[in-house]
Amino acid sequence: MPSSAHPRGQAIADAAARVIPGGVNSSTRYIGAPYSFASAEGAYVVDADGNRYLDYHAAFGAILLGHNAAVVNDAVRATIGGIDLVGLGVTEGEVALAERVVEIIPSAESMIATMSGSEAVAQAIRLARGVTGRDLVVKFQGGFHGWSDAVARNVISAPDKAYGSDPLSSGILPQALDSTLIAEFNDLDSVTALFDQYPDRVAAVIMEPIPHNVGALLPTTEFVSGLRKLTEVNDALLIFDEVITGLRHSLGGYQEVIGITPDLTTFGKGLANGYASGGVAGRRDLMEHFNGRTGDVLLAGTFNGNPIGCAAALATIGYLQEHPDFYERTFALGDRMRTGLTEIVTELDIEATALGFGGVFVLYFTKPPILGYRDLMRNNDEAYVAFHRGMTERGFLMLPMALKRNHISGAHTAEDVDRTLDAARDVLVELRATGTV
Repeated sequence: MPSSAHPRGQAIADAAARVIPGGVNSSTRYIGAPYSFASAEGAYVVDADGNRYLDYHAAFGAILLGHNAAVVNDAVRATIGGIDLVGLGVTEGEVALAERVVEIIPSAESMIATMSGSEAVAQAIRLARGVTGRDLVVKFQGGFHGWSDAVARNVISAPDKAYGSDPLSSGILPQALDSTLIAEFNDLDSVTALFDQYPDRVAAVIMEPIPHNVGALLPTTEFVSGLRKLTEVNDALLIFDEVITGLRHSLGGYQEVIGITPDLTTFGKGLANGYASGGVAGRRDLMEHFNGRTGDVLLAGTFNGNPIGCAAALATIGYLQEHPDFYERTFALGDRMRTGLTEIVTELDIEATALGFGGVFVLYFTKPPILGYRDLMRNNDEAYVAFHRGMTERGFLMLPMALKRNHISGAHTAEDVDRTLDAARDVLVELRATGTV
């Protein structure tokens, strides 16, 4: 859709820029046209000018069942008017949510609630350092774990900064950045080398089981099981950041899929289908350090475990427990999308690889193998952005930023996927004609 199709959205964006830094409340939200959104339902969103998009962005994956899912909204409506925020003691909703999380997540013996995944990660990192008395944390190049100082480095890094010093922001103390070490995903030797270099100093290894923040790098079982053994031998914790993978790929998260249990798990996004909710779960002996009476790690947050977030999360989990076919459907649609994209790029002789897991799909513009971030540095980022931009202009909302993933929700259909593939063919033909690919 040409920019002329967005006059009202442009006016709203201009007004936002006068009162909000950059015009958006999160740095990756500014994408140009479409500038502003007015409504959402099922698999679709509508912008301020009435243009309708099939949504594959899904609020960075927070929309799991589909926009405005009735079962979730009904639970929220039932809560509003009964209890709002008290901020003392505990509510039945908080207890019920913790019980449900302990029931479904293999690593969970106890849980704390937060408002977001970023907060959950910050709490988990602090807990790991508090429990072990150690100062260092290992993360992987390309992994994103929120905005907190401890992990705000080395995500989508330029080749000259990858694996070196690549902070996401100014204003972070150098010692905070230096206390997080960088390894290569699917490369156990790179992690072992850090343990050898810093003996008895690594508190935890944190990982996205599938690094969806750079698309969909798929872990090998040998790599993850090796991490489990390596952390155990070195008395360090293994943290799975399941903020994206949690609930999306399995009711028990990706740890249930791969059959390897971490010490701690962080979650958020799809947990409450778009409502603010997140948390940390793990071994009881570790989690008890958050105990306000006997523990030594601070747990604080006025909105932690708020009634609306708990109601939405309980409804989302409840729906998935009652509808196991959700995973059959989204996995089948994801396979249909990846297969279709593979057939198109093969037919057009374009150097590209369709990857993903479950309902998450990406089209990398490079050849396999694609196992770690080093492989992603071969990606044609210009083509990646142009493909997503071309799809969005045709009414299929995909974040026009290199390495960002796409999500199939419970509201998408096979017909939606087929229409998407038809549009993808048109975009790719155009990109080939212009020499972009």
